Amino acid sequence: MPRFCRLSACAIGLLTCPVWAQQPIATPAPAANAVAATVNGQPLPEVAVQRGLKRVPPAEHAKARPEILNYLIDNLLLDQYLAGQKILVDIKEVDARVGEIQSEVKKHGQDYQKMLKDLMLTEEELKAQVTADLRWEKFAVGKATEAALKQLYDQNAEMFDGSLVRARHILLTPAAGDAAAAAQAKIQLTQVKQQVEAEAAKEVAKMPASADPLARETERIKKLEDLFGKQAEKSSTCPSKKDGGDLNWFPRAGSMVEPFAKAAFALKPGQMSDPVQSPFGYHLILVTGRKPGQPTKFEEVKEEVKEIFCNRLREDLVGKLRESAKIVITPGK
Repeated sequence: MPRFCRLSACAIGLLTCPVWAQQPIATPAPAANAVAATVNGQPLPEVAVQRGLKRVPPAEHAKARPEILNYLIDNLLLDQYLAGQKILVDIKEVDARVGEIQSEVKKHGQDYQKMLKDLMLTEEELKAQVTADLRWEKFAVGKATEAALKQLYDQNAEMFDGSLVRARHILLTPAAGDAAAAAQAKIQLTQVKQQVEAEAAKEVAKMPASADPLARETERIKKLEDLFGKQAEKSSTCPSKKDGGDLNWFPRAGSMVEPFAKAAFALKPGQMSDPVQSPFGYHLILVTGRKPGQPTKFEEVKEEVKEIFCNRLREDLVGKLRESAKIVITPGK
């Protein structure tokens, strides 16, 4: 879940899954002026959502749409915020960036105007989105000072040394804004944790008294994984449920959302978290393995530090903006 500082509304089509790399999937054109949502009174056009869905198989549209829509809403919130920050973007910078896109399209043997048509995008819209990108980059670079980057590096060594964790999780997804459902999800996950730990302890208690501590701990972790996996298959709403909630190995940053990664890396193998809230819902996490990384020097990973700093900056800012934003999703979308 790695990304650069920000991807514009068009970047889902232009950068993540470029048209010159694959043939677009045919989708019906949205009705003229159709609106997918309004954000603080500003319409978010349905065409922007369809632009993202063009790179998704039709069978996956229902699943992908909320993710794409939320991403576009976040971008619009950022654009609204940055518009008030008086960050100047020269038209020459915009033209230069568009020129880079044109060169990239040509390099892949494609036609620039055809690309715009395939993406249901006018050149004016492209320039507006490139302007928003450049405005964000200027804002982020202004925040990503040497001191700020060095502080992030010093306080989060595991993010940059290649350390990995393997974990299983159970995800529950109560409806947004439903406080009662959220409270029930946390209670349910707490009960699962207590039940799994108690049952694993009972199994370990059956071992011979002569069994050494290492053998007991190995057996406890084995039982935890088995019991936790069965609970994940039964209760989790994440596709990983088919694998008993196993997420395989992942790094401290760049793969999982921050609340999840932070909680997972705070655990040792054989430890379970308390319920952890993320943008996806509530998680119960069981860490099953750790691989330590290798020491690094700040200068060696500075660009990676900057990327993670920018991603965190974006997530934190969007989180604050959403607290007071008025977001209305168009019914039936």
